[in-house]
Amino acid sequence: MIQECGGGITGPKGFRAAGIHCGVKRSKKDLALLLSDAPAACGAVFTQNMVPAAPVLVDREQLEQSPFVRALVVNSGNANACTGDRGMDDARTMVRATAQQLRLHESEVLVSSTGVIGQFLPIEKITAGITSAAGQLQKTAHTAAAEAIMTTDTFVKELAVTVTVDGIPVTLGGMAKGSGMIAPNMATMLAFVTTDAAIAPPLLQETVKRVADRSFNRITVDGDTSTNDMLAVLANGLAGNRVLVSPKDAGYKDFAEALEHLCVRLSKMIVLDGEGATKFVEVQVNGARSEEDAVKAARAIASSSLVKTAINGEDANWGRILAAVGNAGIDFRPADVEISFGDLPILERNYRIDFSEEKAKEILSKKEILLRVQLNGGPGSASFWTCDLSREYVAINANYRT
Repeated sequence: MIQECGGGITGPKGFRAAGIHCGVKRSKKDLALLLSDAPAACGAVFTQNMVPAAPVLVDREQLEQSPFVRALVVNSGNANACTGDRGMDDARTMVRATAQQLRLHESEVLVSSTGVIGQFLPIEKITAGITSAAGQLQKTAHTAAAEAIMTTDTFVKELAVTVTVDGIPVTLGGMAKGSGMIAPNMATMLAFVTTDAAIAPPLLQETVKRVADRSFNRITVDGDTSTNDMLAVLANGLAGNRVLVSPKDAGYKDFAEALEHLCVRLSKMIVLDGEGATKFVEVQVNGARSEEDAVKAARAIASSSLVKTAINGEDANWGRILAAVGNAGIDFRPADVEISFGDLPILERNYRIDFSEEKAKEILSKKEILLRVQLNGGPGSASFWTCDLSREYVAINANYRT
């Protein structure tokens, strides 16, 4: 049984963290450091944006050298993206400085950045911050670390869960940031997860990719995939379970379900904090010819600016929803489609419309909305999570650099 608990990123055994202000931002925390007491297997997926930030490129290099990681350093306030050779040098400098301070091999360090694109890092401030953070690592600093990776976020996104893996209690903890530029296609959103479970790197990588596809890759705020998107999972094995090497191993299913639960919860937190958002929307598509088609349809609905603005205006405009499915690139019969808001049918088969506008308005006035689409064409189903699109979103992003 999966149980949620406190502790965030340092909830599992053998992890310590720090979150400080080093000067990238004017006053808020802007540097997070995470350390595992033992080498941790790492599974990671990165943005598929064709303009990847320097930290993404460096981390890919790092994981090609070794799938085991001890430390992670993250700065916020500056994405270190589109910064050329200097950006690569700065990312490697962050790796080197962290390794020196923690007495690790450079291959054991990952780096991440988030913030404004196209500006050089104040690398001297960051390296000084790494020195300071290394001296402040502690088990109780999980919230400080989660605060330090925030940009336009309005609340901290962290969670820990426990589960039994083949008779052994295991903990997973995570933190994430993101509220705008959110339409992950992984492979600005960052998510980091730790666990004291023992799992072989190849199986962990396979699991992380599948879980990302079912969580972070099923959320959208504004349809933009960041240059810095990253999900990294570190597993140090200190719980003492037998190493998971195959999906058939006892306890693997429980571990994978716990990881998916944690990532889905963090994903939903990102949507709840969508820039300017006033409503959280779950899009459920059923009756598609395949799960792949259901995902495409759900993504098209959740990404539609017209659907999102209609929800913001509390307008039961089912035509926009049906049109979005029509743009999804899947095969279906439009006359078979049924649409409902919660338990209220809005569109029935053969385009039959008979609903109360007042009741629809009441449902759409709520903070959390369930939008159901039944295609009546097969067994495929999928969910996506999104938010409405408001005037406030435009205001936030029109002045992001200032």
